[in-house]
Amino acid sequence: MSNSLFAQQDSNPDKGKFKQENIFIGTGLNLGFANRSFNVGLNPEIGYSITKWLDAGVSLNFNYLSQNTSDYSNTKYENFSYGGGSFLRIWPVNFFNIQIQPEYNWINSTQKTLNSSNTYKYNYQAGSLLVGIGYGSHFIGNRYSYVTLMIDVLQNANSPYRDQFNDPIPVFRAGFGMYLKPSRK
Repeated sequence: MSNSLFAQQDSNPDKGKFKQENIFIGTGLNLGFANRSFNVGLNPEIGYSITKWLDAGVSLNFNYLSQNTSDYSNTKYENFSYGGGSFLRIWPVNFFNIQIQPEYNWINSTQKTLNSSNTYKYNYQAGSLLVGIGYGSHFIGNRYSYVTLMIDVLQNANSPYRDQFNDPIPVFRAGFGMYLKPSRK
């Protein structure tokens, strides 16, 4: 009976405890482009490595989107958006990640019709759900970096990650960061 009691003891006494060396800060830089559109942004983040394969946190975002006229539309769009949300980054292996990032955005839009030279300004809000895969390095207690390709899967026409025809704009995001209390290992 004593052997079965010892077998139930956890070999890692720190398992399940909060560890300061698992807190990280960093930023993501994103770049998106599609036919006659361009998107660039900055995404500061703070998070926590819950396990060796799962990170969670919150992030802010600041994005600029420009869409030129096309054969189907004579309107030029310029949007500046800002917002925030959470993220999950899953690392099934140390160099590959899956990212899920719900966001809520406030958008300031300027739309200029080239035929009539009319300019309209709008302010609106939209939710987004970015989902994607990426490549990177992940060393808990030290540093991390990644490059991720994501798209907005919500199909919200006001999303900063959708073009004027509501098609998703691919978002390339490169992120890097460091852990606040580096591990001494």
